[in-house]
This record gives sequence, structure tokens and C-alpha cells, in this order.
Amino acid sequence: MKFETVTIKDIARALGLSTSTVSRALRGSYEISPETKKLVLEYAEKINYRPNPIALSLKERKSRSIGVVVSEIANTFFSQAINGIESIAYNRGYHVIISQSHESYEREKVTIQHLASRSVDGLLVSLSNETIDLSHLKQLHDKGLPVVFFDRITDEINTHKVTANNVKGAFDATQHLINKGFTHIAHITNSPNLSITRERLQGYQEALKKNNLPFDEKLVHYTLHGGMIYEEIQDEIQKMFTGRQKPDAILTASDRITTSCLTALKAAGKKIPDDISVIGFTNTNIAELFNPPLSAVRQPAFDMGQVATELLISIIESKRPVTEFETRILDTELFTRESSEHHPTH
Repeated sequence: MKFETVTIKDIARALGLSTSTVSRALRGSYEISPETKKLVLEYAEKINYRPNPIALSLKERKSRSIGVVVSEIANTFFSQAINGIESIAYNRGYHVIISQSHESYEREKVTIQHLASRSVDGLLVSLSNETIDLSHLKQLHDKGLPVVFFDRITDEINTHKVTANNVKGAFDATQHLINKGFTHIAHITNSPNLSITRERLQGYQEALKKNNLPFDEKLVHYTLHGGMIYEEIQDEIQKMFTGRQKPDAILTASDRITTSCLTALKAAGKKIPDDISVIGFTNTNIAELFNPPLSAVRQPAFDMGQVATELLISIIESKRPVTEFETRILDTELFTRESSEHHPTH
């Protein structure tokens, strides 16, 4: 059985009114008498009439919807950011359509084109690990579709951006490990294409430099799927412990990498923190319940989602073209627990 929607025509036919009278009555127009308005609204309520959002969007040239593209919803950071996005969008009368790129450039491209064809009013985008070419976004942005980047941002498109203070977050985490006496700190991170990868690497390098520790390229391990493919992390952990220079601590650069890394270390028979210490970027709410409790750099995901949505809606609702843009950088928090407490004996 096909789902049948009730239209303005159905109400008009039932009440013996013209469709334009019914339409105006539903919009609360002053041209329609209070009696007619009451009649139309009561009947519309009785038959459970709901305005057709597609028809409305064609009429108003606005769909009251925002497209959101993230790598994956199961990632704690992104689920918290989406909660922030929805909290603002809902209160401002916008629906949110969420899509996942699964760290694939192709999926990101197809998804963004689909959202644009569905006439979303704007896009909130966190780029995939594979994305280097931004022409799919540039074309839409140049045509006037509002786009705001959050978390994984780019310099190639001039618009609002919201990110965490990744440089300071990685610096603080590395400095904490150095303070504990670690000198061979490995860094497992995302794809080199991403802004967050470059920023976290910079923070890690700055802490080494400040403490007169050499930077060793071999201790940096990039993952093209950001921990979504477990074997990728497993391989990096294996390489790490078969190399000549074995690390005494690891800084992991994202939610997925952190949890996959803990699993891979356990599978390799490594005890944390006895054999190796770990500190990671993660927004999991249960870091203190891990065994041992996990030292973590936490990003203000919910706030980032809220700020990005406010900025996007400000572009959507602006009466004239927006030419002044800002990059908001929100502070991270460092939580130190047992996973990074071990004092090296060598």
C-alpha cells in the first residue's frame, strides 16, 4: 500500500474553498477571516495534514535543512559534534541530514553532490582521510552554497572554519610523556592530507624540540584509513616493535586510532603501561574505565558542532553575500591517568 499524503487540494475540496484560500489560511494570512482560518486549521488538524517540505522549499527556495558530512557516526568525537549541531539546528528550525564518508574521497564526493541536489541550505563538512582534491566542494561553494568546515578543515576554500587547538593538545600530551621520563615517543596519526594530522604532528615536534629531543621520522606512523581498518594499526604496531629503535611511549592522534591501538597492543602481548605507555586523542566517555585508565586529550566536540552550526546559519540567513570569514580554535583538555604513568627503567 502506497503512503498517501494529504494535500491542500484535499482540504479545499472537502471544505468547498479555493486552494489559495486554504493556503493563506494555513499561513495565517490577514486576508482570511478568523472564522475561515479556524475552519481550515481544525480540519487540517483532524486529518493530520502536514505541509510538504519539498513543495515549501520550492516556494521559499529554502529547504530548512543542513547537510552534515563526517567520516563515521560511530566515532565518539563525531557523535558528540552531531549532538551539538542538532541542538542548534533544531532550535533554529532546521533539519539535519547526516552522511558518512567512511574515510573515502569517492563517497564524500557522491554524498556531497547528493545533498546539494536535495537542495540543502548549507553544508557542514569534516573532510575524509583520502580527500586531496576539493573541486567537488569548490564548485558548490563558488555557486553560492554555504559551506562551513569543522575539525578537519582546509585553507583552499574561504569560509568559516571551526577546529580544536590540535597543536597545543599534542604539545601538552607529548610534554606530559617527556615529564614522565619518556624519550622515544612514537606518534600514530591519520593521513598526512588532513589539517588535524599536520597540526598534531606540529605540537608533537614542538614539545620534542623544546626538550632538546631529536625528531625521528621513523617514529611517526601514518594511517590512510584512520584506524577504521584494524589491520592497518596492527601492521604499524608490528613495525614499531621490530624496528631498531623501539618506542617507550605512544601518542595516538584520534578516537579510532586510539581504541584500535589499544587492541593491537594487547594482541601483541604488550602490557600498558609496563611495556609501553599510551596517551591519545579520544572523546570516549569511558577512558577512565579502560584497563588501565587511559590518559587522553579531549576535544570540545559538542561545542565545535554548535559553533559550526551557528556560523553556517549566519551565512544561510544573511541578506547579503558574506565575505568576512573566521577560523575558530577551541581549547582541548588533557586528562592524565595510569596508561601514561610508567617510569622507564632504561
